[in-house]
Amino acid sequence: MSIKVGIIGCGSIANERHAPEYHHHPNVELFLVYDPNPDRAQKLVAKYGGTVAASWQEVVHHPEVQAISDCSTNEMHHIITTEALLAGKHVLCEKPIATTSEGAQAMLAAAKATGAILMIDHNQRLVIAHQKARQIIDSGELGRILSFKTSFGHKGPEHWSINKTNATWFFKKNRSALGVAGDLGIHKVDLLRYLLQDEIVQVSALTAVLDKKDEEGLPIEVCDHMVCLLRTRLGAVGTASFSWSYYGEEDNSTILYGERGIMKIFADPEKDIEVITATGERRVERTGAIQTNDHQTNSGVIDAFIDAIQKQTTPIVTGKDGLIALLIIEAAMESAATGKTISLQQNIG
Repeated sequence: MSIKVGIIGCGSIANERHAPEYHHHPNVELFLVYDPNPDRAQKLVAKYGGTVAASWQEVVHHPEVQAISDCSTNEMHHIITTEALLAGKHVLCEKPIATTSEGAQAMLAAAKATGAILMIDHNQRLVIAHQKARQIIDSGELGRILSFKTSFGHKGPEHWSINKTNATWFFKKNRSALGVAGDLGIHKVDLLRYLLQDEIVQVSALTAVLDKKDEEGLPIEVCDHMVCLLRTRLGAVGTASFSWSYYGEEDNSTILYGERGIMKIFADPEKDIEVITATGERRVERTGAIQTNDHQTNSGVIDAFIDAIQKQTTPIVTGKDGLIALLIIEAAMESAATGKTISLQQNIG
């Protein structure tokens, strides 16, 4: 029996990932679609099926819709997803879970109240190389992870967003809120938690507007670059960099330094994973390239979401995972604003 789904927001993420992955899933019917721009919604429906709704509320409250992808802009996530959960719908919400931890907490409370599934689209957990990397860490081959460095950067959302313009909402403080930190950084702090199975408890950060201009030619209202120094509960210390100003090629690499060796993930275009032992032995694991803005492949997110609904199991990225990632990014933003190192022990539990 097909699960009837709705999509709210028909920008690039819906067109490139959610809609095609729903379309190709054997147990899904794309039923209702909404976007504030009706033409954008109509184009998605023409390609992938479904019907255009008159409002997001129609999608949320339609009695036949069982699950929803919230692909709205950041500032709307906590509003739309909370109402959808309270209406008994399962929700796959784009990252960041919300623009504030208070908004995220309301979403978690709504999911708890109704028993509906809330999954956050931190898709890096589903990248095969990252799952293989976690297995290697779990095997003990590298010993305890002592340090790490991770990076996520590309040429910016004005090249990725559906309108391909510097007027993109990603550059607006009242809609994006967190800039590159909420767009790219939140992915990598979640990935570090997933790989290390550890919590980030201390954050120092610097932010900048290095290069991006808005449609008026003025520096954008949110950061286009962030560099973080992170400490985990188990004592590992590392760095994380996020940028919208990597113009040569996308960088989505992570390097982990263990007691008995090093693991490089997507650090070399020819090597998905490279393990270098303390004795100098080298091994390459080929898992397939990571999905990028320029190279779209099945993310596995829709499959995981639908599987959780069908089996009534906990999704691979929970609402709590989304909240913790947001708390880390909020701490990074606070550190950048105050020049202080921020501790998260009390917040992450």
